[in-house]
Amino acid sequence: MSEQTSVTVERVIEAPVADVFDVLSNPERHEKLDGSGFIRSIDHADRIQEVGEVFTMNMEGPHMGGEYKTDNHVTGYAKDKLLAWQTAPAGAQPPGWEWVWELESQGPDSTLVRHTYDWSKVTDKDLLEKLKFPLVTEGELEDTLGKLAAEASTN
Repeated sequence: MSEQTSVTVERVIEAPVADVFDVLSNPERHEKLDGSGFIRSIDHADRIQEVGEVFTMNMEGPHMGGEYKTDNHVTGYAKDKLLAWQTAPAGAQPPGWEWVWELESQGPDSTLVRHTYDWSKVTDKDLLEKLKFPLVTEGELEDTLGKLAAEASTN
C-alpha cells in the first residue's frame, strides 16, 4: 500500500463558473475561504492572471512556530477552468506542495469545483517529518469549498 500524497474534495457550487473563478483568482479573498485557519491576511498580490506570478500571504500556525509568510508561485492557469500554485516560505523556492482548483461548468448557474492539496513532489525527508503531511485535513478542505460557495454566491 502506498502512502497518501494528496487529498481531493469536490462540490457543486450554485454559481456561474466565471463567478467562482473570480473569487479564486483574487488572493485578497483567500482569507475568507481558508478552512484551515492559517491565512491571516494578504501581504502582496494582484489578481492571478498567468503562470509564473507570485502572491504573498501572512500566515500563522504551530507547524511553523507561529507567524510566517508564504510566497505562492502560480503553476497552473486556465481562465474559468484551472488555478494552481505551489507554496513556499517567503523568499524560498517551493519545496513541492501544491494547491489545485479545477472548475467545470454544470450549466449557467452551477459549477463543479475540485480542490486538491498535493504534496507528492515534496522530496525533503526532514521537511516531510517536520510538517507531517497533510497539514490541512479533508474536512478543512471541504470547509473551504463551503466558504467558496458562500463567497461566489455574493459575487
